Amino acid sequence: MERNKRGEEGCCRLMITILFEFASEKILVTIKGNNIFFSSTDQGAIQSTIDGLKLDYSGVIKEFPDLEGKDNWREETIKRFKKKIKELRTEQDRADYIIYDLKKFGYVAEQIQKGGFRPEKIK
Repeated sequence: MERNKRGEEGCCRLMITILFEFASEKILVTIKGNNIFFSSTDQGAIQSTIDGLKLDYSGVIKEFPDLEGKDNWREETIKRFKKKIKELRTEQDRADYIIYDLKKFGYVAEQIQKGGFRPEKIK
């Protein structure tokens, strides 16, 4: 497997940001290697990992029915998300997965920016 200048495994290691719209809110997802950060306009664009996000119980149960009634549903959901992200090889694979996954919950991907270049509209 290729390594970048810092010796990290994987291809490219470029930062990708995706702008989503959800209702009247804008959500920015930043992908840096295996790290995914979320920020929203109603929180003043403060970045948070998935650990700091509010998760909707009914949405989680719809996605993972086996967690219904379990006390640790939130921790298990976060663990599964992190595992899935680590399984994906590149930042682009992670971006594609997040766009696909959030679309199911009504999030509309508007723009994507790769490596600091000009943002591109997503069709």
